[in-house]
Amino acid sequence: MRKVKYAILGAGTSGLTALGVIRKQTDDFVIINGGHYGTTCARVGCMPSKALIYSANIYHKRHAFEEFGLSGSEAVTVNVPKVLERVRRLRDRFTTGVKSGTTEALKEGQSIHGFAKFVAENRLEVNGEIIEAERIIIATGSRPVVPGPWLELGDLLHTSDTIFEQPSLPKSIAVIGLGVIGLEIGQAMARLGVKVIGFEMQDKIGGLSVPEVNQQALELMSKEFPIYTGEGAQIERKGDRVIVKNSQVEMEVDAVFASLGRRPNIDQLGLDKVGIQLDGRGIPTFNLNTMQIEDKPIFIAGDANVYRPILHEAGYEGKMAALNAVSYPNVTAYRRKTPMGVAFTEPNIGLFGVSYRDLDFDKVEVVTFDLKRSNGRAIVMDEDDGVICLYADKQSKKLLGGEMIMPHAEHFAHLLNWAVERDMTVADLMTMPFYHPVLEEAVQSVIQKLYYAVYPEDERSSSPELTVMQ
Repeated sequence: MRKVKYAILGAGTSGLTALGVIRKQTDDFVIINGGHYGTTCARVGCMPSKALIYSANIYHKRHAFEEFGLSGSEAVTVNVPKVLERVRRLRDRFTTGVKSGTTEALKEGQSIHGFAKFVAENRLEVNGEIIEAERIIIATGSRPVVPGPWLELGDLLHTSDTIFEQPSLPKSIAVIGLGVIGLEIGQAMARLGVKVIGFEMQDKIGGLSVPEVNQQALELMSKEFPIYTGEGAQIERKGDRVIVKNSQVEMEVDAVFASLGRRPNIDQLGLDKVGIQLDGRGIPTFNLNTMQIEDKPIFIAGDANVYRPILHEAGYEGKMAALNAVSYPNVTAYRRKTPMGVAFTEPNIGLFGVSYRDLDFDKVEVVTFDLKRSNGRAIVMDEDDGVICLYADKQSKKLLGGEMIMPHAEHFAHLLNWAVERDMTVADLMTMPFYHPVLEEAVQSVIQKLYYAVYPEDERSSSPELTVMQ
């Protein structure tokens, strides 16, 4: 039996972040990884998807040539296999960079390739070897959700883990699940010439919850490919094709892209066999601010705990878990950062702060602003479709959050989220400088609208954008 001070399960973003912290303290550790190396983001998530999206969007620009007085759009063609070759080339570059500075730089015996499982609270079995660790960090990541019967589709079924490995794209495909990943990949494939049809069980897409923003998203995305919401889809293999149907439509496609979310890779760890209580989803009870499971020297971070399965949160949680593993039994509670989400569709979808679905509408003011024909820069760019929604607390006057679909929302979601993180009031935001002509003026307009909604007339400044010198 081998004894170590720390064992990290998983070499994804959380695990590697934890590794970075622990390596500064000691060499007495192992990192155990049973799947691929290079992180989900670099291999099959954020980065390869953005490479595909970028190629698709450049090709799509040909449709705007005439509007801008350009010609030759009919001569522009796309070589999809070469697009996918570039995606994989960049993917390999990203994953190589991740591995070279982390797992490949470790001493012999510090990195173990294999799947670990608990045989006692502080003991793991991997490849037939027993490893006893004083502190354990679970960062085993996640995998795409695929209903069992769908596996009968065989090579006609794709997920984000497999789509980038294809030599080319199918001529037609059903995208089932229109969250962030489904929308991004669905739009990209449609723009590259694939006949796409989309299905979403809910009546909202892209993680949105503000009715006006969701409606705008549905209208804009439906121009790219037909979308059917409010019910699931049934699928059946028919030779080398797939029948996809629900009460609204039935059609045959060449393949299915399943985008139903991701499942944490903890079901084979044997947590329940060592006295750890699991909830109905199979997730152990853990503290969101320490990442500690119950009162044990075991911590869980990243996609494995399904709280906020996204890279920047995974990195943050990996650092929290590692710092508390080092200081155990004295753990520190860390403040969580304000949540944020982005869908890299065109136009972007941005969400930040408190979710609209969680608001107490008696205590907040909510305003929306339509970009259509109201922002000069957007009109010049021929990208003036979009809606911004912001909400603020009536009593504190602080900005709480918002949702938007608009050009470059990835940047505006950041700016406004920083304001929420810093507890800024709407009056504070009114004093911020804005240039002209820029898309930020649309943000300025919705802030002005929110200011007059939040502040009663007797509390308003006659010139709220001006600050008196002290």
